[in-house]
Amino acid sequence: MPIKDCKIIELPKISEPRGNLTFIEGNRHIPFDIRRVYYLYDVPGGAERGGHAHKALNQLIVAMSGSFDVILDEGGEKKRFHLNRSYQGLYVCPMIWRELDNFSSGSVCMVLASNIYEESDYYRDYNEYLAVIKK
Repeated sequence: MPIKDCKIIELPKISEPRGNLTFIEGNRHIPFDIRRVYYLYDVPGGAERGGHAHKALNQLIVAMSGSFDVILDEGGEKKRFHLNRSYQGLYVCPMIWRELDNFSSGSVCMVLASNIYEESDYYRDYNEYLAVIKK
């Protein structure tokens, strides 16, 4: 899937004076079943996360608290997304290199994934990733 298929998805938001509620249902609000959830927190200032691509995994990245940037790269074309709303998620399709940076203090990044953790699904070397997508 090309980088143009990666996009911000508006999630349902129920607002009322007692607070807001957002929910996410697999194959309804996002284009995949949710098989794994993980989150990043206590990321030191100036640190970067990510730095890999997935062969088959679909993900939705959500800033649950605070903010951070996600840089998507398809071997030439790059897009930067600033995430800072818990009712929006960035859909990242397979075969897109991603990096996360610019974490605000106290930020929490939640990721919904289409599959369980499998090391064999990762490209962790950027040059290897480029060689595969340039074929």
